[in-house]
Amino acid sequence: MSPSKITKRVVVDRLDWIEKMIEEIKLLPLNDYETFIRDKRNIWAAESCLRRGLEALMDLGRHVLAKGFGRGVTEYKEIATTLQEYGVLKDKESATLKVLAGFRNRMVHFYHEVSDRELFEICSSQLSDITDVSRAIKKWINGHQELIDDSL
Repeated sequence: MSPSKITKRVVVDRLDWIEKMIEEIKLLPLNDYETFIRDKRNIWAAESCLRRGLEALMDLGRHVLAKGFGRGVTEYKEIATTLQEYGVLKDKESATLKVLAGFRNRMVHFYHEVSDRELFEICSSQLSDITDVSRAIKKWINGHQELIDDSL
């Protein structure tokens, strides 16, 4: 795979999607666990939006690696390691992305092990992990405009 240009349209689309999913989660009743689980639709909405936001974050990282560096990765945790290797993410952000990748994998492959309580805790107190990593990638992209294809 050869490096080319990171597509601005893809970056903007994924960042918007991440933000949209987080905003949807924030609309849920996240102040109290009992209120959250009272309506099962809250659980399904939280799970779906969280999983989709994480997928968009992984897609963004994979796009930066594929287009910007010509580096294809297959495992989600590898995205974090490789983004750190190329200086896109710092140690802390890479470690956070590895945790997020692991949780995404649990949501998809071991969905029956993710409890309503765990989902509530993540949505009510840890969404900033996702925004911190997406902001770090965005900051890196903004500092490397020579690697960006601005055409829409």
